Amino acid sequence: MVIQMLYYLNSFYLYSFFGFLLELCVKTFVFHRMNSGILYGPWLPVYGFGAISVIFIMRFVFNRFQMPRWLKIICMFLLVCFFLSLIEYLGGILIEGVFHKTFWDYRDMKFSLGKYVSLEMALLWGVCSLLIIYVIKPLLDPFIKKIPAFVTWLVSFLFIIDVIFTFFLSH
Repeated sequence: MVIQMLYYLNSFYLYSFFGFLLELCVKTFVFHRMNSGILYGPWLPVYGFGAISVIFIMRFVFNRFQMPRWLKIICMFLLVCFFLSLIEYLGGILIEGVFHKTFWDYRDMKFSLGKYVSLEMALLWGVCSLLIIYVIKPLLDPFIKKIPAFVTWLVSFLFIIDVIFTFFLSH
């Protein structure tokens, strides 16, 4: 049980860090005036929550059903498009409600569904999720499983301190 918890914590931190790097690249090379998150550290929790959600959906939903691989991929794609858009919507509402900031706004996209959700981004999250499940996760899992527990607890401590500082310095 503890090993599984460490696995999910390490996955959360690693995917949050990769989300930070992704947005840093997008900010640097595409959108020069984009905000990259609410925390001070090199992590974006929305990516960590999204990746962990995708892993949970695959492990606890789709791996329990016998279906052809192509059907599993299509169903997974559609479900995560919806679910990750929901996470993005709730994250946007939460950030705006707590910190009075808007970090993304999709209203200028052709198929936006308000400020925080668009069909274009939902499709992108679906493709990224399939990449995570079928390409990235198999490559990262051996590394994630070898991260020592003290490193996980140290990163957890730093993450919690970051959340506390962010919350109190933003108000």
